[in-house]
Amino acid sequence: MLKKTILLLTILVFAFGCAWADSASKEPVIPDIEPIQKKDRILILAPHPDDEAIGCAGIIQEALRQGAKVKVVYLTNGDSNQLAFIVYEKRLTFKKGEFIHMGEVRREEAIAAMQSLGLDKGDLTFLGYPDFGTFAIFMNHWNNAAAFRSLLTKANSVPYKEDLSYGKPYKGESILEDLEGIIGEYKPNKIFVSHPADTNGDHRALYLFLQVALSDLGKIVGQPKIYPYLVHCVGWPLPRHYHPELPLLPPKQLRDSPVQWSRYLLDAQELEKKHEAILLYRSQTNSSAFYLLAFARKNELFGDYPELDLNLSVPYLRRIVKQHFDPLFKMSPVDKNTDAETAAQPQTRPEGRPYVTYELSGNSLLIRINNARELNRRFTMLFYLFGYSCRTPFGQMPKIRIIARHERLKVFDGRKIINPQGLSAQLDDGEFILKVPLSVLGDPDYILSSMKAYSRILPSDIASFRKINIRR
Repeated sequence: MLKKTILLLTILVFAFGCAWADSASKEPVIPDIEPIQKKDRILILAPHPDDEAIGCAGIIQEALRQGAKVKVVYLTNGDSNQLAFIVYEKRLTFKKGEFIHMGEVRREEAIAAMQSLGLDKGDLTFLGYPDFGTFAIFMNHWNNAAAFRSLLTKANSVPYKEDLSYGKPYKGESILEDLEGIIGEYKPNKIFVSHPADTNGDHRALYLFLQVALSDLGKIVGQPKIYPYLVHCVGWPLPRHYHPELPLLPPKQLRDSPVQWSRYLLDAQELEKKHEAILLYRSQTNSSAFYLLAFARKNELFGDYPELDLNLSVPYLRRIVKQHFDPLFKMSPVDKNTDAETAAQPQTRPEGRPYVTYELSGNSLLIRINNARELNRRFTMLFYLFGYSCRTPFGQMPKIRIIARHERLKVFDGRKIINPQGLSAQLDDGEFILKVPLSVLGDPDYILSSMKAYSRILPSDIASFRKINIRR
């Protein structure tokens, strides 16, 4: 009897091991990006110097090989990375001039890194806006509002004489004007930009500014294809360090999301040049090589959310966007053993997890957080709602931020607290419903919407920025 039991256990263990090995060996099926052609005009938007190498070094090399045009634009000079500064300079300082010096160092590193990939200095444009400040600018610093002031450089205008935007105030219209000028003149047909699900504020801000710029430009530039690349996502990619033998797969947190992923496969030479380009950012790799080099893998990864369409002209019961369930994902590290199992899977309703749906009720937007029992009285929710209208300059549109704790709300338009009529929230049977009149959002053509849930002061769950079209 004992021998039979041992034999049975051995068979089960062997079978389980084979099944696990077979499952682990299967990579998710991610389609290849559309081939780059000689006629392409490619624009790469980088929030900081090094993001373009991390996300698009392979794309840059392939574009140059095909004879396509390539232009790289840097939103900031990356001058507020205190840890990198201390490690690189081997000294502790809080003098404003020292952080501007770091921005100049990173600019020179970017030039060297891109030249190693085959670009010329003239293919690079630096705007010089404040590192760790552009999302605040997008929300709060337009029109008559004071210019944003950087905490570390103490500057409130672009301090870099060699940058395109030298002397421009740290305000939303400055950034928007620069982007629209560059895009309108260059007329790219493919744009690579930071991802709307990225947890870094500058990365999210650049994606949002791009959406507004393209809407303002309209027919001048047509509809270029947008390829967002992800850099900051908690616990991703794993394992850390340089692993050229591994693929770069979507993070576990986004596996149930509707992101439509694609990839670019690097050959051995492209991968080696990408590795070298990242290492040329010595001010960053001295402290974070284990992280940055984790992006030098067999492929580069791109993916965006589909736009959501809500239609005021159809009957109420048909307005709910039932085909899109946007799950909230945890702001916590993921198990390193499961990271390689993530996939660009068909979207399914995330059982047991909070998820977001959108609908129109009359002339109000309803944001429903389903399975919201976890988001109880201990949690605070923060909603961002930025409306765009072709009838109103974006700087004059409301920039709504709503802080919800249970059914109590605090509403901001920029930095100003407002008390709009008809805006309400309710938590009922595990479902949180936020009702926002479209008039509060400036009667927009579309809305850029996102949310976070906080446990005390720490972010717990997050939903990416989504573009919600309002059809009339």
